[in-house]
Amino acid sequence: MEFAITLIVTTVACFALRNPIRKAPMVFYVLSFVFTALCIAMPYLGLPREIWVFLHTTMRKCLLPLALFVVVMFIGVLPRTSKASLWLRPIRAELSIIAWILTLGHVVVYFNSYFPRVGGISANMLASLVVAMLLFVLLILLGVTSFQFVKKKMNHDSWKKLQKLAYPFFILVYVHLLLIFVPSAMAGGIQARINIAVYSVLFVAYIVLRLWRAAKGDAAEHSFRH
Repeated sequence: MEFAITLIVTTVACFALRNPIRKAPMVFYVLSFVFTALCIAMPYLGLPREIWVFLHTTMRKCLLPLALFVVVMFIGVLPRTSKASLWLRPIRAELSIIAWILTLGHVVVYFNSYFPRVGGISANMLASLVVAMLLFVLLILLGVTSFQFVKKKMNHDSWKKLQKLAYPFFILVYVHLLLIFVPSAMAGGIQARINIAVYSVLFVAYIVLRLWRAAKGDAAEHSFRH
């Protein structure tokens, strides 16, 4: 339920902040780094409980970055002529970079938490950690190449091929989430089952829309050639 609420609020914020993000993306990148630093340092700062709970829920549990990645995912599969696509597509790269920066806090916190005790964690959590490491590699590649100055220095075809790594990235995110929540769900955890249901609906909807867009594109190309 927490993620559903975070996704709704994040989506509304993306629509509301579209123009400021487009005009001054660097401001939002800096703010994202500040949030990331707070997320990493929060145990040592003596923050008020309200701020601690907010940062723990949105940042340490990665709900805000994940919500932003979901928005980025769906911008790519919405009809290009839809109002949502026309409004948000110009800031898709910027939203991706913001999500990338915010995710770094989650990565650092959980890497420090789990890696020192790799030998003592369950096989399920070890698999989750392995997937997380693969995600981190993809995250760095996709995040760095989302910056305009990097994109301009790259060959266009090479850049497009690299950006297709976003598809396995999104799939691995889903696998990572399942590895985290399935054991609890199988043990009767209601919240875990709700989380799995919400994530499954989102990722299945994305895959269906992605396949629909691909089929529509192939059909249009076939029609053009004939």
